[in-house]
Amino acid sequence: MQVLIMRHGEASYHADSDPARNLTERGRKETARMTLWLRQQIADIDWVLVSPYVRAQQTLDVVKNEFPLLSSSTIETFSALTPGGDAILSADYLMTLAQDGVSSVLVVSHLPLVGYLVSELCGGIYPPMFSTSAVAAITLDIETGRGSLDWQQTPGSLG
Repeated sequence: MQVLIMRHGEASYHADSDPARNLTERGRKETARMTLWLRQQIADIDWVLVSPYVRAQQTLDVVKNEFPLLSSSTIETFSALTPGGDAILSADYLMTLAQDGVSSVLVVSHLPLVGYLVSELCGGIYPPMFSTSAVAAITLDIETGRGSLDWQQTPGSLG
Protein backbone atom coordinates (compact mmCIF):
# COMPACT_ATOMS: atom_id res chain seq x y z
CA MET A 1 0.00 0.00 0.00
CA GLN A 2 1.15 3.51 -0.72
CA VAL A 3 0.91 5.91 2.22
CA LEU A 4 1.20 9.64 1.59
CA ILE A 5 1.78 11.65 4.74
CA MET A 6 1.13 15.38 4.42
CA ARG A 7 1.60 18.11 6.97
CA HIS A 8 -1.11 20.78 6.92
CA GLY A 9 -0.47 24.10 5.19
CA GLU A 10 0.84 27.18 6.97
CA ALA A 11 -1.62 28.31 9.64
CA SER A 12 -2.26 31.51 11.50
CA TYR A 13 -1.50 31.73 15.20
CA HIS A 14 -4.50 34.01 15.75
CA ALA A 15 -7.21 31.72 17.09
CA ASP A 16 -9.06 30.97 20.30
CA SER A 17 -7.33 27.60 20.53
CA ASP A 18 -4.79 25.45 18.70
CA PRO A 19 -7.45 23.20 17.14
CA ALA A 20 -9.22 26.30 15.73
CA ARG A 21 -6.25 27.76 13.81
CA ASN A 22 -7.01 28.57 10.14
CA LEU A 23 -4.80 28.26 7.07
CA THR A 24 -3.17 31.43 5.83
CA GLU A 25 -3.38 32.45 2.18
CA ARG A 26 0.22 31.25 1.79
CA GLY A 27 -0.80 27.93 3.33
CA ARG A 28 -3.56 27.53 0.76
CA LYS A 29 -1.26 28.42 -2.14
CA GLU A 30 1.56 26.10 -1.02
CA THR A 31 -0.89 23.24 -0.49
CA ALA A 32 -2.38 23.78 -3.96
CA ARG A 33 1.09 23.82 -5.50
CA MET A 34 2.09 20.66 -3.64
CA THR A 35 -1.13 18.93 -4.67
CA LEU A 36 -0.65 19.77 -8.35
CA TRP A 37 2.82 18.22 -8.15
CA LEU A 38 1.42 15.20 -6.29
CA ARG A 39 -1.15 14.60 -9.06
CA GLN A 40 1.76 14.03 -11.44
CA GLN A 41 3.26 11.42 -9.12
CA ILE A 42 0.24 9.27 -8.26
CA ALA A 43 -2.88 8.17 -10.09
CA ASP A 44 -5.40 7.77 -7.30
CA ILE A 45 -6.04 7.98 -3.60
CA ASP A 46 -8.43 5.39 -2.17
CA TRP A 47 -8.67 6.57 1.42
CA VAL A 48 -8.01 9.80 3.30
CA LEU A 49 -7.34 10.12 7.02
CA VAL A 50 -7.41 13.68 8.32
CA SER A 51 -6.94 15.35 11.69
CA PRO A 52 -10.02 16.94 13.23
CA TYR A 53 -8.16 20.28 13.60
CA VAL A 54 -9.41 23.13 11.40
CA ARG A 55 -6.10 23.70 9.56
CA ALA A 56 -5.87 20.03 8.55
CA GLN A 57 -9.50 19.99 7.39
CA GLN A 58 -8.87 23.17 5.37
CA THR A 59 -5.72 21.62 3.88
CA LEU A 60 -7.79 18.66 2.75
CA ASP A 61 -10.33 21.06 1.21
CA VAL A 62 -7.53 22.57 -0.91
CA VAL A 63 -6.28 19.11 -1.86
CA LYS A 64 -9.80 18.09 -2.97
CA ASN A 65 -10.04 21.19 -5.18
CA GLU A 66 -6.81 20.28 -6.99
CA PHE A 67 -7.14 16.48 -6.99
CA PRO A 68 -10.57 15.58 -8.38
CA LEU A 69 -9.98 11.85 -8.01
CA LEU A 70 -10.62 12.35 -4.30
CA SER A 71 -14.35 12.59 -5.00
CA SER A 72 -14.53 8.78 -5.03
CA SER A 73 -12.28 8.30 -2.01
CA THR A 74 -13.33 7.46 1.51
CA ILE A 75 -12.58 10.44 3.75
CA GLU A 76 -12.33 9.84 7.48
CA THR A 77 -11.59 12.27 10.29
CA PHE A 78 -9.30 10.31 12.62
CA SER A 79 -8.88 11.67 16.15
CA ALA A 80 -5.42 10.13 16.66
CA LEU A 81 -3.94 12.49 14.03
CA THR A 82 -3.60 15.56 16.28
CA PRO A 83 -0.17 17.13 16.95
CA GLY A 84 0.33 15.04 20.08
CA GLY A 85 -1.51 12.05 18.63
CA ASP A 86 -0.59 8.40 18.75
CA ALA A 87 1.79 7.29 15.97
CA ILE A 88 1.52 3.62 16.95
CA LEU A 89 -2.29 3.66 16.82
CA SER A 90 -2.18 5.50 13.49
CA ALA A 91 0.35 3.04 12.02
CA ASP A 92 -1.74 0.09 13.22
CA TYR A 93 -4.83 1.56 11.57
CA LEU A 94 -2.92 2.06 8.31
CA MET A 95 -1.82 -1.58 8.45
CA THR A 96 -5.45 -2.63 8.95
CA LEU A 97 -6.46 -0.62 5.88
CA ALA A 98 -3.66 -2.29 3.89
CA GLN A 99 -4.82 -5.75 5.00
CA ASP A 100 -8.36 -4.79 3.94
CA GLY A 101 -7.09 -4.16 0.40
CA VAL A 102 -6.81 -0.36 0.38
CA SER A 103 -4.05 0.48 -2.09
CA SER A 104 -3.36 4.16 -1.31
CA VAL A 105 -3.98 6.44 1.67
CA LEU A 106 -3.42 10.15 2.16
CA VAL A 107 -2.84 11.20 5.79
CA VAL A 108 -3.20 14.92 6.60
CA SER A 109 -1.81 15.76 10.04
CA HIS A 110 0.63 17.86 12.09
CA LEU A 111 4.10 18.09 13.53
CA PRO A 112 5.42 16.24 15.39
CA LEU A 113 3.07 13.35 14.58
CA VAL A 114 3.86 13.25 10.83
CA GLY A 115 7.55 12.63 11.55
CA TYR A 116 6.82 10.06 14.24
CA LEU A 117 4.43 8.26 11.90
CA VAL A 118 7.12 7.97 9.20
CA SER A 119 9.50 6.59 11.83
CA GLU A 120 6.90 4.15 13.15
CA LEU A 121 6.02 2.84 9.68
CA CYS A 122 9.61 2.60 8.45
CA GLY A 123 11.36 1.39 11.60
CA GLY A 124 14.90 2.64 12.15
CA ILE A 125 14.34 5.98 10.42
CA TYR A 126 14.76 9.04 12.60
CA PRO A 127 11.55 11.12 12.45
CA PRO A 128 12.03 13.52 9.53
CA MET A 129 11.10 17.20 9.68
CA PHE A 130 8.18 18.35 7.57
CA SER A 131 7.73 21.89 6.34
CA THR A 132 4.13 22.99 5.99
CA SER A 133 2.37 21.28 3.05
CA ALA A 134 5.24 18.78 2.68
CA VAL A 135 4.47 15.19 1.67
CA ALA A 136 6.30 11.93 2.29
CA ALA A 137 5.55 8.73 0.35
CA ILE A 138 5.92 5.34 1.99
CA THR A 139 5.42 1.91 0.49
CA LEU A 140 3.94 -0.32 3.19
CA ASP A 141 4.53 -4.06 2.75
CA ILE A 142 1.61 -5.94 4.29
CA GLU A 143 3.60 -9.18 4.40
CA THR A 144 6.32 -7.76 6.65
CA GLY A 145 4.38 -4.91 8.23
CA ARG A 146 7.27 -2.59 7.38
CA GLY A 147 7.41 0.47 5.23
CA SER A 148 10.09 2.07 3.12
CA LEU A 149 10.39 5.81 2.63
CA ASP A 150 10.26 6.42 -1.12
CA TRP A 151 10.55 10.22 -1.14
CA GLN A 152 9.74 13.41 0.71
CA GLN A 153 8.87 16.64 -1.09
CA THR A 154 8.35 20.20 0.07
CA PRO A 155 6.61 23.08 -1.73
CA GLY A 156 9.82 25.12 -1.55
CA SER A 157 11.79 22.55 -3.53
CA LEU A 158 9.36 22.40 -6.46
CA GLY A 159 11.43 24.52 -8.82
